[in-house]
Amino acid sequence: MKLSERINAAQGRPPAPAGTALLEPPHPAPAPVPAPADGTEKRLPAHAAVVHSTHDAGTSFVPKAPGVDVFAAMKDRAATALFERMGTRFNDAAVTEQELRSTAKDELTRIIDAEQVPLSAEERARLVRDVADDVLGYGPLQRLLDDPAVTEIMVNRMDQIYVERKGKLTLTESRFSSEEHLRKVIERIVSKVGRRIDESSPLVDARLEDGSRVNAVIPPLAVGGSSLTIRKFSKTPLTVRNLIDFGTLTPEMAELLNACVKAKLNIIVSGGTGTGKTTLLNVLSSFLPHDERIVTIEDAVELQIQQDHVVRLESRPPNTEGKGEVTIRELLRNSLRMRPDRIVVGEVRGGESLDMLQAMNTGHDGSLSTVHSNSPRDAVARLETLVLMAGMDLPLRAIREQIASAVNLIVQISRLRDGSRRITHVTEVQGMEGDIVTLQDAFVFDYSAGVDAQGRFLGKPVATGIRPRFIDRFEDLGIHVSPGVFAGPLSPGAKQGQHS
Repeated sequence: MKLSERINAAQGRPPAPAGTALLEPPHPAPAPVPAPADGTEKRLPAHAAVVHSTHDAGTSFVPKAPGVDVFAAMKDRAATALFERMGTRFNDAAVTEQELRSTAKDELTRIIDAEQVPLSAEERARLVRDVADDVLGYGPLQRLLDDPAVTEIMVNRMDQIYVERKGKLTLTESRFSSEEHLRKVIERIVSKVGRRIDESSPLVDARLEDGSRVNAVIPPLAVGGSSLTIRKFSKTPLTVRNLIDFGTLTPEMAELLNACVKAKLNIIVSGGTGTGKTTLLNVLSSFLPHDERIVTIEDAVELQIQQDHVVRLESRPPNTEGKGEVTIRELLRNSLRMRPDRIVVGEVRGGESLDMLQAMNTGHDGSLSTVHSNSPRDAVARLETLVLMAGMDLPLRAIREQIASAVNLIVQISRLRDGSRRITHVTEVQGMEGDIVTLQDAFVFDYSAGVDAQGRFLGKPVATGIRPRFIDRFEDLGIHVSPGVFAGPLSPGAKQGQHS
């Protein structure tokens, strides 16, 4: 017997006509909740939203006659009763999230029992899970957030949610019940980090408790309905071993990058959107010595620095009056007064790039940062443009000299057609020749191996065989790098060294 038929039978109502999946709103009053301790009797409110049946998740059709989704109605009544019973415990700071969820599930079980509707074990578990997600979590997004295979969640509108798994986008069956439901989840996310979103400020960057990055845009900017994008981060930070296993880099490349970080080279991680720049920056930061003071500067805290001596700084947007903004540039300037051994900037995207280059040139070696660009050469051009955004009327040659003397290494990471993320260049910044910043590849990605039957690239990053100039610095500092790191004749298809 279907869920709707069992609910009809439990409520003493005749079965629905054949071929009809919808029910007429119940006429009798809903079953009362067991009386509270004060002796007063409360009844569950009956919400009868006119929508199609969702007892078969992910199925949608146009109803032939007005009716109600009985499962959704039960969820509404259970959620309302849960709020009434839990009261202020939802906002009690002394109660942990785990304790709150456990208590809420116990209360939900009693509320569902009071409904006196015969449910299978699977339907009961689904009802408890859905209500708990709506009340305590992020609604239909909660299961996607709990899925370790999902790396990005993209809500285009309340009934269209895409996810990224292994670099590929897929449409999910999850959906919000309404635009209002989606807005409530967005407000719940941004309020937890002290941000706000409304018509006067219709877009916001925020983060979840686990560090996942969130971007939300609501109408009138989002014309088709509120949009939400969540870039998930692993609860357990990825290690260099993980990246080697994924094929992102090779053991030889990892050895070189470890030595570069230890030798306090200034490193820029370059890549496009969603290529894994922050993940790679996390891995590079894991090479930082534990006896050094690290200051991180970000728009929204994403880095998962494992060392103990870390100061995390986060920029702040303006308030409703347009005041109180604290920019990355201000934080970077302030960090120079904090006696940092290392400065890690999550991403440079404006005038702060000039301050970062000056810091690299004035004794703060070993700095790490990321920039959006598609190749090492583009990264240099991007830094030039960002320095010009600082508003300083500097000649282009002076800017290029700053870049050439400040940046030692550019690590280019790309997302290939098969969805995999690979380091395609490890490039040394050698200096200036005339008005041009000279670059030389130490590693490049070898595309000549082709692809396998699944379309996955068989190539890997390989050494160009050219010994970087900064190896002399390693020797002065007593840092050993295996001679075989730079060995390996390149196949003709991989020779992409840059000397311009």
